Amino acid sequence: MNPNWRSFLESAEGVFDGETSELINFGDATAELLAASKQTVLVPLTHLGLIEANDEEAKPFLHSQFTSDINHLTEGQAQHAGWCSAKGRMQASFLTWRSGDSYLLALAADLQEATQKRLQMFVLRSKVKLAAQTDNTILLGLSGPQAEEALTGAGLPCPATPMTTVSADGTTVVRLDASRFVIAAPEAAKAALWQKLTIKAKPAGVPAWRWLDIQAAYPLVTLATKEEFVPQMADFEKIGGVSFHKGCYPGQEIVARTQYLGKVKRHLYRLTSQQPLKAGDVLHSPDNPDQACGMVMSAAPSPLGGYEALAVVQSNFSTNVHLDSREGPQVQAAAVNPL
Repeated sequence: MNPNWRSFLESAEGVFDGETSELINFGDATAELLAASKQTVLVPLTHLGLIEANDEEAKPFLHSQFTSDINHLTEGQAQHAGWCSAKGRMQASFLTWRSGDSYLLALAADLQEATQKRLQMFVLRSKVKLAAQTDNTILLGLSGPQAEEALTGAGLPCPATPMTTVSADGTTVVRLDASRFVIAAPEAAKAALWQKLTIKAKPAGVPAWRWLDIQAAYPLVTLATKEEFVPQMADFEKIGGVSFHKGCYPGQEIVARTQYLGKVKRHLYRLTSQQPLKAGDVLHSPDNPDQACGMVMSAAPSPLGGYEALAVVQSNFSTNVHLDSREGPQVQAAAVNPL
């Protein structure tokens, strides 16, 4: 991440994980989680990276690679998108929006460099430029009952409906749902923006935002879960991340066949556990001795104690799920309905 952005957050009492460079908290993780569940919080999204695709053939290039309908992504709209391997397994997932003739792709930070390099391999002679924007753009998550007031107080525009965007003075605000926003702003604006937004919003670490993602059933693909799931296993089509009416893209035949033959046995579930959970944790069931029955996609401490997670689980074993082995601690799994 940008060292100036990290230094600024550390001066605001931000605490970082020494291995991942992820912002853990601002001194009181428990209070921040509670605030995320009831109040308005501001979260530096240091677990995300940002890629920009531009030039005259950026749209057809991305349309030919991603699971969503980039051709119909207009200015002022946002879209979930996936990028699959030839076997239909998700290599990355994105929150995507347009800015003029450019397309911004927010994805897991631990996948950004490899994803950009691999996408570049497919550019060939297309007139497309891919550039990392993580160092010169900050991403902030804003959530809660006073989120709209916080935006107005900071002089930022507020999109009216979910999955729409509004831009002003180089800053873009993406509305995810009724109370959550992603703000993409120039790195140079960090101090002024932070000062204004924290009048209404409590600073919080990434675990608070990850918990909010779990409540919203947003399945972010990370390095730990790369190429583990066909999109429908993560219910990705239910949040608009897959178009079944567009042309070819990597893995499209498998994704389409999975949809129309109705053979998806695994789906997205919300887990609760007293044991720590993390992305990539393998799930088992005593009722299925031959193989694992699922995998955790994302996890966070719960404001109520214990842990919560999103996981892809084989539906017919969802009532008897255990962590790490058939003899491991049992976790509770409930099917989710994305917002």
